[in-house]
Amino acid sequence: MFKVLLVLLCLVLPWLAVLIKQGPSLKVLWAFLLQLLGHVPGVIYGIYQVVKD
Repeated sequence: MFKVLLVLLCLVLPWLAVLIKQGPSLKVLWAFLLQLLGHVPGVIYGIYQVVKD
């Protein structure tokens, strides 16, 4: 259930979902920069990082 909520959060703020899942790391910066370049790349990267185990 937690992953589903994180995936839904990825649709709006991918960097925040990655921050909740991974903690403060370089991956959060990547998610933020990809969202600045275009929302769709940030969402794809965010979903990938959240679903990846």
